[in-house]
Amino acid sequence: MAVTYNITANVVDITVDQPKDKDTFLVDSNVWFWFAYTKASMSQWYQSLYPDYLKRCLVVGSTLVKTGLSLSELAHIIEKTEFDIFSANSACVKISKKEYRHNLPVERANVVAEIESVWNQIDPIGIQMEVRVEESLTRAALLRLKEYCLDGYDAITIETFLKTSFKNILTDDGDFVTVKGITVFTANRNVIDQARTQGKLLTR
Repeated sequence: MAVTYNITANVVDITVDQPKDKDTFLVDSNVWFWFAYTKASMSQWYQSLYPDYLKRCLVVGSTLVKTGLSLSELAHIIEKTEFDIFSANSACVKISKKEYRHNLPVERANVVAEIESVWNQIDPIGIQMEVRVEESLTRAALLRLKEYCLDGYDAITIETFLKTSFKNILTDDGDFVTVKGITVFTANRNVIDQARTQGKLLTR
């Protein structure tokens, strides 16, 4: 069943949009993953449209923004993908992800090398948006969870993001369209179709 979104953000379809030099984008972890991880295409949810758009951003000189939380999310996604690849190709008895992390040092070193490689590609091109996870932020994030349909990572990110001077986010995650006052740049067809129906789709 397709997700039904109550869209309060503006939405831009990146399959027809051209990034501009004055654009500033907060780049979501899923986009960084598809852009920089060498085995991203082996993931069942790979989307090539985002790396292409990100490359066009770099060509025209758009500003790309990352957060420290992206490293946490990327590490999780990369380890899961590496584990899934290992499990699919392994003839041995199936093991848990925890066993994979602790009992196979060569595989663990490979996972860490992949994470480091991804971050080393992102770090020079992404400006850091500092997220200080203090008590005031966590309390505010709890309120965001009540206000918008976000997960925990995104609630913390959004609380900081809404205080910045730019309001564009590049993401495949439809949850962000529930956030007022931002513009979601996406190739998510379900989001785009619903944004068009709800009068929230922008053409620049």
